[in-house]
Amino acid sequence: MRHRGAFFALAAAALLSLPGGGLARAAERTEPARTVYRARIEGVINPFSARYLQRAIRETEQAGGAALVLELDTPGGLDSAMRAMIQAEMNSHVPVIVYVSPSGARAASAGMFVTLAAHLAAMAPGTAIGAASPVSLTGGGGEGETLKKKITEDAAAMARSIAEKRGRNVEWAEAAVRDAVSLTETEAKKKGVIEIVSSDLADLLQQADGMVVKTPAGETILKVAGAPVAELPMSFLEKLLQIIADPNIAYLLLTVGTLGVIVELYHPGGLFPGVAGVICLLFGLAAMGTLPIGYAGAALLVLAVGLLLAELHAPGFGVFGVGALIAFLAGSLLLFVPVTPPSPAAPVVSVSPWLIGGMTVLFFGVLLLVAQRVWAVHGLKPWSGAESLIGVPAQVVSAIAPEGTVRIQGEVWSARSAAGHIEAGAKVRVLRTEGVVVVVEPAAEEEAPQGGA
Repeated sequence: MRHRGAFFALAAAALLSLPGGGLARAAERTEPARTVYRARIEGVINPFSARYLQRAIRETEQAGGAALVLELDTPGGLDSAMRAMIQAEMNSHVPVIVYVSPSGARAASAGMFVTLAAHLAAMAPGTAIGAASPVSLTGGGGEGETLKKKITEDAAAMARSIAEKRGRNVEWAEAAVRDAVSLTETEAKKKGVIEIVSSDLADLLQQADGMVVKTPAGETILKVAGAPVAELPMSFLEKLLQIIADPNIAYLLLTVGTLGVIVELYHPGGLFPGVAGVICLLFGLAAMGTLPIGYAGAALLVLAVGLLLAELHAPGFGVFGVGALIAFLAGSLLLFVPVTPPSPAAPVVSVSPWLIGGMTVLFFGVLLLVAQRVWAVHGLKPWSGAESLIGVPAQVVSAIAPEGTVRIQGEVWSARSAAGHIEAGAKVRVLRTEGVVVVVEPAAEEEAPQGGA
């Protein structure tokens, strides 16, 4: 028994003394897996997308997450927003895995750069990546060849730099910029553009487990197989801003907001048109700040509003009204100038012709409605001041020969006769005012007796 106890004691001491021994491995196996956080970006990349990714990376780092998976489906977007997202990925201390999904999704143009900048790139079956030629969203016709070459060279250099930093296919990354080429998920993996093709998130994490990625903090071994997944969805405000960044929504908000403010100015007291108009106008302006605007279109829309205001102060419906309609329609068509020639490398930034037609009809309707109100007010008899006394009946207090006094609506006014002597007590009618003196004539019922005398 003594020998058996000594044997077990020596065995236990040996296990405890060995680095990475059985007890150490058991403790390692029981260590809980760190959480993987998931974010998703769909649609055109804009400043709101960049802020969302920055927040997701920051919160994942603060929570000590194992990795951040960004599910991506985009046709491209703004260069400034794309660069902000790339910087966030490059400087992230937590591994960022960009997963182009679901099936049918794409990472085109700016999305290709965002995917290349990830620590680990993955695609779902039936997806595509590439077509990253830089294209001006505000009309390529006015760009000189020198400027186009500068833009292309800059984008190609960035693509090479990112691909080299992440150990991916540098030649293809440059070709995606210069020649707008694209790849399927299987082609992308074969050419070394991505690392993983996975059917779902669980498969992605299983394949990524054990891979080594480099972050600013050093090399990190991914331990994500079977890890719990926590969602990092957009907040309500981020979702709202992402929605209004659509050119159709932005145009609708801007137009309705402007018309609402005009209606409130010319028909005060309703409150709803004014309050709703200001809110829509502010959101519309915020959205316009994230979209490529055609300056000619914006100037024409401002001109349309100015002509509308001028028409409301002019008698009748004429040149200002017609000019306002023409300027509004032309400005709407030119607000987002389409890319020339069309290219799959850039998302379509334009307003639906049906929406433009509807807003033009609404603009014309508001013009007629407000103009009718203004014309009706102009046709009303003045209700205050001396001019409001014209045509009002009065009674002579002291004889007017040719000056005297009359009582009008309980007030005594100095009066001058326009028809000779008028006795006290006679009924008269105000013809006009001259300062604080009213000019009167006998009322209709008094004209016959005075004429007979």
